[in-house]
Amino acid sequence: QVQLVESGGGLVQPGGSLRLSCAASGFTFSTYAMTWYRQAPGNERELVARITSGYYRNYTDSVKGRFTISRDNGKKTVYLQMNNLKPEDTAVYYCNAKMNPDVDYWGKGTLVTVSS
Repeated sequence: QVQLVESGGGLVQPGGSLRLSCAASGFTFSTYAMTWYRQAPGNERELVARITSGYYRNYTDSVKGRFTISRDNGKKTVYLQMNNLKPEDTAVYYCNAKMNPDVDYWGKGTLVTVSS
C-alpha cells in the first residue's frame, strides 16, 4: 500500500515558476530520504534535488539557486519549488523515497513543460 503521488506539473513559460508536490503514504515518511528525479527525451534520468531525514539538501548544479526542495513530515509531503524555469527543465519529474538499498519507492511522475 506504499504510494507516492506527484502533482503540480504543467505547461509554463520560460522564467515562470511551478511547485511540485509528492504525497506519500504507507511507510514511515519521516525516516526516508526524499528525492526528485527527472527524465527528458534523449536524456538519462538525473537526480534533481534530495532532502534527507535530517533535512540535509543537495541539488544538481543546473538547478542550484532556482529550485528548492522541502518536506513536511506532518503532511507526509515533499515539495519542489521551481523558479526561473528554463526549456531544459522540461521533463517528467519523479518522486523517490529511499531508506536503504532494499527500500526504494517511486511515484508515476508528473510532466513539466517549459516552452513559449
